[in-house]
Amino acid sequence: MAFPTNDELERLVQPIAQAYGMDIEGIKTVKAGKKSQVVIALDSDTHPTLDELEEVSNELSQRFDDAEERGSVNFGAGYTLELTTPGVDLPLTAPRHFRRNRGRTVTVGDERWRLGPLDDAEEHVALVRAGKRGPEIRVSPVSELAGAVVEIEFNAPPAAETELTEQAFAELEAAAAAQEGK
Repeated sequence: MAFPTNDELERLVQPIAQAYGMDIEGIKTVKAGKKSQVVIALDSDTHPTLDELEEVSNELSQRFDDAEERGSVNFGAGYTLELTTPGVDLPLTAPRHFRRNRGRTVTVGDERWRLGPLDDAEEHVALVRAGKRGPEIRVSPVSELAGAVVEIEFNAPPAAETELTEQAFAELEAAAAAQEGK
């Protein structure tokens, strides 16, 4: 039996991740001589704590060891398991990424916007920013924003933008339509 593929690892990890309310954001394996490395990025709406990641890591280690004993996977001479959360450089591709980063600044093409709420179907997201003539609001399909990247901010965001991101989607959608009608 060969070293497990990412798909095989995902099938092993998924039930445990789901039990903790987490999503698998990435799996990376590095086969290196005697000790291979398995790196799994997990995230949730509440952002996992180190204690939660430790619990998941312990369960995954046991699950991997049991699977290896049964002969369904083979990690070779051994492996190191590393659990992490995705960094800010993770491109936003799924609705959950936009939901989890509400209130943060993102780069969309060559423009910077602050993420507002998603609609109920999680198909559209409100984008806001403080303009020179007042706030600008735009509603975009999530599918058109795939690949947007969160920007690291060192200063407090403008209060006007923060207030807008806390509004309901329907309010921002109506405001965006009114702006377009001007």
